[in-house]
Amino acid sequence: MNMVTTKRIPATHRLMQLLFLLLLLLNIYPIVWIILNSFRTDKELNVHPFRLPEQLLWSNYSKAWETANLGLYFFNSLVISVAAVLVTLVIGALAAFFLSRFEFKAKSFVFGLFVLGMLIPIHATLVPLFIEMKQLHLLNTRFTLLFPYVAFNLPLVIYLLVSFMNPFPKDLEEAAIMDGSGVMTIFGKVIFPMLRPALVTAFILTFLNNWNELSFALVLINEDELKTLPLGLANLSGQHANNYTLQMAAVTIVLIPTILFYVLLQKHLTEGMTSGAVKG
Repeated sequence: MNMVTTKRIPATHRLMQLLFLLLLLLNIYPIVWIILNSFRTDKELNVHPFRLPEQLLWSNYSKAWETANLGLYFFNSLVISVAAVLVTLVIGALAAFFLSRFEFKAKSFVFGLFVLGMLIPIHATLVPLFIEMKQLHLLNTRFTLLFPYVAFNLPLVIYLLVSFMNPFPKDLEEAAIMDGSGVMTIFGKVIFPMLRPALVTAFILTFLNNWNELSFALVLINEDELKTLPLGLANLSGQHANNYTLQMAAVTIVLIPTILFYVLLQKHLTEGMTSGAVKG
């Protein structure tokens, strides 16, 4: 005789599930509302803002794409975001390797300086950074944003990689040294491959930071052909302040790739964060 047992879920767990479900709905609803209203006319939006659209007005998307010049801004954002991420990861990995595997007197002080960098608010640096970039003739160039993006993402990347690298056994390096490997060979062939989960996590976080960044782009870039997507959306909202459906279509065009990027790599982000937590 088979005995069927049912496992009762504690009331506190059910309450937490309901709370998380409520938070999920609160986060998803504005996105769904924007997407639905991007298919309406402005008149329909004003009369029935919470109904389903009577018809899907796809022309809003083509108009938003052309009016906001999103193709050029997409390209600019992609180039500067990928370049900044690659430079950040290379410098961050080398700095983390040095801080994690070598002993020297100022090690704690140097690591503390990098961690302190995560606490500096971006807006407090805008004016001095603008003056410095102007004096160096680095305003309005293709790679103007590369410098602040790398500088402000390095503390997070170094902290993440050092935390992930610290528990690595020293036996691996000692065995490589016995085989005649140098420092850079040990880093490239032994340590770097083991950093893959943390590097993927750092890649996702820094790419999204760069992709959505507005303050530096607003202050340091004035040339229209060099502007990024957040600047393009800001310009569109200024030029078409009363055309809400057009703005929602533009926001949806920008939003969907970001959501897809996060959904596709979310598994690797979770693995990297949890691996670092377990090893730490």
